[in-house]
Amino acid sequence: MSDILNYMTGYTGKGIRIDLTKGEISVFKIPLKLYEQFLGGRGIGVAMVADYIKYDYNSPEMPLIFATGPLVGTPAITSGRMSIVSKSPLTGTIFDCSVGGHFGKNLKKAGFDLIEIRGISDKWVIIDIKNDNISLKDAQNLAEKNISELKALNNKNGSFAGIGIAGERQVRFASIILDGHYCAGRGGLGAVMGAKKLKAIYVNGDKTANIADFDRLKNANIRIMRLLRASPSIYGEFGLSEFGTAALVDIIHARRLEPTENFRKTFFPDALKYSGYQFKSRFNTKKTGCSGCPVLCKKKGKNGVIIPEYETVSHFGALNGCSDIISIVRANEICNEYGIDTISAASTIACFAEIENIRLKPEDINKLLLDICLRQDIGDNLAEGSLRYASSVGRPELSMSVKGLELPAYDPRGAYGMALAYATSNRGGCHLRAYPIGHEILRKPIATDRFSFEGKARIIKIAEDLNAVIDSLTACKFVFFAVSLEEYSEALNAVTGANYNVQSLLNIGENIWNLERRLNELSGFNIRHDDIPKRFFTEEGSSTQNIKIPPIDRQAFLEARNNYYRIRGYDTIKKPSNFDKKFNLMINSTL
Repeated sequence: MSDILNYMTGYTGKGIRIDLTKGEISVFKIPLKLYEQFLGGRGIGVAMVADYIKYDYNSPEMPLIFATGPLVGTPAITSGRMSIVSKSPLTGTIFDCSVGGHFGKNLKKAGFDLIEIRGISDKWVIIDIKNDNISLKDAQNLAEKNISELKALNNKNGSFAGIGIAGERQVRFASIILDGHYCAGRGGLGAVMGAKKLKAIYVNGDKTANIADFDRLKNANIRIMRLLRASPSIYGEFGLSEFGTAALVDIIHARRLEPTENFRKTFFPDALKYSGYQFKSRFNTKKTGCSGCPVLCKKKGKNGVIIPEYETVSHFGALNGCSDIISIVRANEICNEYGIDTISAASTIACFAEIENIRLKPEDINKLLLDICLRQDIGDNLAEGSLRYASSVGRPELSMSVKGLELPAYDPRGAYGMALAYATSNRGGCHLRAYPIGHEILRKPIATDRFSFEGKARIIKIAEDLNAVIDSLTACKFVFFAVSLEEYSEALNAVTGANYNVQSLLNIGENIWNLERRLNELSGFNIRHDDIPKRFFTEEGSSTQNIKIPPIDRQAFLEARNNYYRIRGYDTIKKPSNFDKKFNLMINSTL
């Protein structure tokens, strides 16, 4: 182990490997090359799943990876995140979720960079980690229990990751919930835990991270904080620190790109009834957030009520034609308690409402949510996700998804970069792979024309590589509204003693992206899947005399996508040129 620790601090150099079928636990040395090529978090997780991509999510061979990054557990700003990686039950793609809270920090404090879980237990179990003491414990008494009951068992000094009833019943968009309300939500990784009969992981540790240069890290943090404090999007009067991500409700509403009634419209007149300001006023919200984060964009109301994130608010609001703020909060509580993704759940319900040609009342929406979580009545069909459900009734075009992953709360007719980002995303309809909303709507770091594809192919490519790096460090994407990889490379070098620069990190991000792309191709994905629903090319949004939201020009979209492929270096069958050789070298030389 000394060769890793001497070469690069910030890492522990150790991982936990658990075979649930055999009930075996071992600690293994993580190869140095894996750190060099993939950093940590998302990158390492994807690399460790790569050799098993041919297996389905519920195969005993399919790994489930919990991976920290080099900044986790250190004083670096936003150093509390981690990544969970496996194959998605919903999309069939390689899938990762970056998630905050305190689990990653506690895993690192216990002395480990990651956990690799394979096999299927013959009964419900939990994993208990207390520094070097790692054990499997019977959890039959926790079957059919939800997140609040798992939280009640947690040591207040530790952390936990668990699934509710939805994960047990393998709802295809079941979440893994950390520390009660931090969600590894998208893609159904909670169903992977459910398939393995793993109810929860509890972790606690008291070790201290090794840091190469404390003074250098302190100075890097000062630079980062100076930029954060100067950013209106972060610390401004209406920024994330003040109102949380629900601060986006107002601006997305004003720009007329809020998905409404299953994306049939782009404007919901009553959206301001659940704005960030309304939540703060009605619930007397207080700031909370992830370990190591000064922004504290999470909000809690009186009596500890968890205030929903923007995507949740908008999808249980405009997407379903609901302006009842109490109902929206209740929907979020159900999703957190039973463990399902709010975006996919709300989108699937909106798809159902359009297919049935009905207008759901707030109480109907929450009743359907419970039916989905319990897989009962129509909820059993909806638990398969909008694409499978819509296809089963002959209306697949009404699933607003890409690669089977339901789209989040930004209508692409009002942000063309988002249209391209949705299409090219390796995990499906995801806003966070490139997040062009930053420059198209928030105008940071520079403003771009939201109704043009001009220059977007290159911008999306760079952003995808950047976000692969961010998820592998692991850090928070929101701070990159204000800071750049230049500041974070300095923090990384201070922690590890290495000599990264912006370009070397972006090269790592590109390799991670191309590896994910190749793994998806091995699972059957191709150019046909790099597309968005037909509705966006044929139907106008909610225009006014002053703001026109026309359909997206199909030819312009295809030209932008071809430009993206060219910039990526993809050949005629749309895979990275000469990548197979590099792909095999990377994986075979690590694990």
